[in-house]
Amino acid sequence: MYESSPTETNQKKDEKEQIMKKIRQLENQQKILLNRQSDMERRARTRRLIEHGAILESVFPTLAALPGEEVKAFLLALSRLPEAAELLKNTVKNEATE
Repeated sequence: MYESSPTETNQKKDEKEQIMKKIRQLENQQKILLNRQSDMERRARTRRLIEHGAILESVFPTLAALPGEEVKAFLLALSRLPEAAELLKNTVKNEATE
């Protein structure tokens, strides 16, 4: 049977430690990239919400003074109008053709 020398054993141990170190580094890089992606997505969502809110306030200035639930109720009432459904449908069609 083959017996490894202490030098070979140390080399294998060092090699294993280097591989484990590389694995930890790659796992940390993955965490950093995932965090960066989440941060970018959160920033994009925040920006979109701010833009939409600003547009809403510019079209309906009185909504700025209302609490969130009343704004929601107003928008729900608007969305239930037959013209709103048709307008939304046409807007989606126009977006798809562009």
